[in-house]
Amino acid sequence: MTKNRVVDWALAEYMAFGSFLKEGIHVRLSGQDVERGTFSHRHHVLHDQEVDKRTCVPMNHLWEQQAPYTVCNSSLSEYGVLGFELGFAMASPNALVCWEAQFGDFHNTAQCIIDQFISSGQAKWVRHNGIVLLLPHGMEGMGPEHSSARPERFLQMSNDDSDAYPFSEQFEVSQLYECNWIVVNCSTPANYFHVLRRQILLPFRKPLIVLTPKSLLRHPEAKSSFDEMVSG
Repeated sequence: MTKNRVVDWALAEYMAFGSFLKEGIHVRLSGQDVERGTFSHRHHVLHDQEVDKRTCVPMNHLWEQQAPYTVCNSSLSEYGVLGFELGFAMASPNALVCWEAQFGDFHNTAQCIIDQFISSGQAKWVRHNGIVLLLPHGMEGMGPEHSSARPERFLQMSNDDSDAYPFSEQFEVSQLYECNWIVVNCSTPANYFHVLRRQILLPFRKPLIVLTPKSLLRHPEAKSSFDEMVSG
């Protein structure tokens, strides 16, 4: 792929994370099976086949003066884990803090964290938070609780002020600033790369809900060129 100057979903994520580490920005990823990715696409932790519990995270050995990359599998305790990551993102606004559900609708057991703290945090406590929720979903025949991350719930909980007139010189930035969170459904690896980069480059913090794919992880047409991942 690199010889052909193209990236797939996993490599776009790797490049987004790696670019932050090079810039001194801590990246943290937790959730079920995040070290390899639920669909075995990520491979961020290597395990020694001869020595028990001996592991290596290659992304922590890219540059001499880089920021740390923390990646850790968590238990199926979404309520507690997402609450912890929300607090970590609050305390470290300059870090990229991501929580990934094993399947998108596994966020159901963390629903009170999403409803009470993430969706309304800015309106209730005037606090910004840049936590990222990665919710893989799609109708791939995996049955109940494995098919949909319920994007309609997130859209229903998005604020909509009928008195706000967003069209101005700073329309794009003001639109992002006024919303309570950002909900995206990326269709190309370049989309995903840029939305992760923007999460830190914005002058403020906002929760990001990413409805990540399953079939697109390996789809031959779900590729992006290097040219689509530069500035502009």
